[in-house]
Amino acid sequence: MLIPGGRFWMGDEHGEGYVADGEVPVHEVVLDDFYLDESTVTVSQFATFVKSTGYVTDAEDLGVSAVFHAAVRADPQDVLHRLAEAPWWVAVRGASWRHPQGRGSVAVANHPAVHVTWNDAHAFAIWAGKRLPTEAEWEYAARGGLSASRFPWGDVLKPGARWQCNIFQGDFPHVNTAEDGYETTAPAKSFRPNGYGLYNMVGNVWEWCADWFQPDYYQHSPTTAPPGPSAGDRKVFRGGSYLCHDSYCYRYRVSARSSNFPDSTSANVGFRCANDASTADTPRGPQSPPSQGVRT
Repeated sequence: MLIPGGRFWMGDEHGEGYVADGEVPVHEVVLDDFYLDESTVTVSQFATFVKSTGYVTDAEDLGVSAVFHAAVRADPQDVLHRLAEAPWWVAVRGASWRHPQGRGSVAVANHPAVHVTWNDAHAFAIWAGKRLPTEAEWEYAARGGLSASRFPWGDVLKPGARWQCNIFQGDFPHVNTAEDGYETTAPAKSFRPNGYGLYNMVGNVWEWCADWFQPDYYQHSPTTAPPGPSAGDRKVFRGGSYLCHDSYCYRYRVSARSSNFPDSTSANVGFRCANDASTADTPRGPQSPPSQGVRT
């Protein structure tokens, strides 16, 4: 989808952000036109990439990835351990984009591809002749033309008492009532798109951005097309996921930020691709990904 360039105020205007995430100060950003995929990359699209290139994801190479405890579909011997800092996450042998809940599950073609690291997302983007969006592009697009709103559709979470996104309902992390219709991922084109025609910009799965993460970046970032810090150890991801709950992770707001290591992988992280308007006007077609085993 073509996202028309313009000016916007980036950051949390409601005082709801987590201090360590650095959602303030609110600051003006100017962007040129760019393109952004209307949805996250699906299992079907990712499978085409893998079939074309033979690419092996980090999760497949490692042989294990993180799955939410209540969603595991695997033999007991595949369940290795819980993560000490977040015991609702379980290390599951064989969990990957092909088997998102473990080897007893099969990925659904029109759902987001998950268990993809930043490295994997970057490799796909290169192959597709695209790139990952900058953090500023992501937030601008997520707002869908609305100014200072909490969500892509406005300030009210459930306008008309109807769910607009896929997040955790119930008692986190014990009971998910799935009132929005989904216990884990929803199809990539679920719910109503925002004003730019983009689906699931919040909830469903976290989305990798191009930028390195720095909590104080907004204090000195440039006004025009901020590229993110020049270096770091974590990459930004945006949008929250089906596991976000206001009691624990109120990050399904358009200004919310989070991050993880480029080789981190779990069942609630995916991505969508972007492109410069000038580049996308001349389609490039599939490209060669980075050399297998080299993670850039």
